[in-house]
Amino acid sequence: MAVEAPSGPRAGFGTRLVAAIIDGVILGVVQIVLAAITNQQVGQGLGLILSLGYFTYFEGGTKGQTIGKQVMKIRVIDFNGGGSIGYGRGFIRWIGRIVSSIPLLLGYFWMLWDKERQTWHDKFATSVVVPVADYPV
Repeated sequence: MAVEAPSGPRAGFGTRLVAAIIDGVILGVVQIVLAAITNQQVGQGLGLILSLGYFTYFEGGTKGQTIGKQVMKIRVIDFNGGGSIGYGRGFIRWIGRIVSSIPLLLGYFWMLWDKERQTWHDKFATSVVVPVADYPV
């Protein structure tokens, strides 16, 4: 079953996966340090708050890039206007990540057959992830 082409250039699954792994390692190391200097439950709680702030701030900011996305040269933009999604929708996108992961990561894999290559959290925030080469910061 062939998927129709998206309305513009989109970041591929592999590129997004590597960016997510980079971000996960960064946040994971910080959470381990927090757990070591406090305790496991406090470290997890602080790690969750840190994750919320990290993704909301970086993806909602003017660049639309976490550190992982910067390394992979991709960014989050508004689906309709092409600009920043803003912090409010950055937060909604973070909530969408949780929903995307609940049914065996189905929301993440959704982009493989979605016309616009959107995950569920992209759809929640009306955003798309694009190559920086095609949509410069």
